[in-house]
Amino acid sequence: MLDLIILSIHFFICFLISIAIWCGAKNVDSHSSSRGAAEMRPDGLIFIGKEEDIKKSGRITAKINGREIVVFYHEGKFHALDSRCYHEGGPLCRGEIEDINGQACIVCPWHKFKITLETGEGLYEGINPLEPSPTPQWQSKGVKQRIHKLTIDNGSIYVCPPDLSVSFDSDYFAEKYKNGGELAMGKQSHSEVAE
Repeated sequence: MLDLIILSIHFFICFLISIAIWCGAKNVDSHSSSRGAAEMRPDGLIFIGKEEDIKKSGRITAKINGREIVVFYHEGKFHALDSRCYHEGGPLCRGEIEDINGQACIVCPWHKFKITLETGEGLYEGINPLEPSPTPQWQSKGVKQRIHKLTIDNGSIYVCPPDLSVSFDSDYFAEKYKNGGELAMGKQSHSEVAE
């Protein structure tokens, strides 16, 4: 009899956990329909989230036509870029923001690649061997990460659909992880992104 009670309790707990996981994953991608298409306004802008919610969490991950993007709120500014690092697809939504020479940069948690939030440039620390006393300095690799244009309207954050006629290194991993990134796996909620 005791075994039956323990088994029933175990089943009930597993049931509650599965409901929590299902609801959590649904809330993460609440800005997309079941087909993965985000809510679009008549002017083509795609709703990402409420301004105050993103300010509180510091970052949010959303999908635009299956493409995962991350929106950061840092030092009074919003920034949107592809969620997967241009180098090997690391989840930028889990990276730390670091100041490098006055530029806010996201640091990829996988290989510590540094990407400016403002322009999407990859930065590296290098030396000029021709200098008499070479010292490492931060230099640009060029724009590697796709940046998405944001619009704030009446307390809501919108993103313009990406112009895919111009390609960036991050496009490869954005496509590779399309419909299979952090959101699709249900690994994190909006509040977990900031932790």
